[in-house]
Amino acid sequence: MIKFSDIKIGDYVKAEYEGQIWEGEVVDLNGDEKQVCVETSVQEFWFEPAHLFPIELSDEALQKLSFQKHINDDGSVKYMKGSFRIMIPTENDFSAIEMWYREDRRHHPDVHYVHQLQNQYHDMTKIHLTSAPMN
Repeated sequence: MIKFSDIKIGDYVKAEYEGQIWEGEVVDLNGDEKQVCVETSVQEFWFEPAHLFPIELSDEALQKLSFQKHINDDGSVKYMKGSFRIMIPTENDFSAIEMWYREDRRHHPDVHYVHQLQNQYHDMTKIHLTSAPMN
């Protein structure tokens, strides 16, 4: 479950209804009812936060977000999208990440899921992180 206060429009999440799970993008929030509208591959649906789940931060998730991957000589891995960078100590180890954008550098931020990365990215760049490649 994701707390309602942690969800922003544009975040990618997993949504569950009657045992079926879809990945989708948050397109609207209803603060009065604490409901979240998620656009799935089928259509838009409203969900309670109890039926929303985070997408684990992983190599596959970063590739879907159009990050370019570079494996360094020391075994660390750098992911790049425009001027934004993420560094992990070894391949597939997202437990201790560093991220930076220009002079803003963050060591070990509390980022374990895609929506958290999207929110940090927006905070740092003032641009929402989507799957669209950088031009």
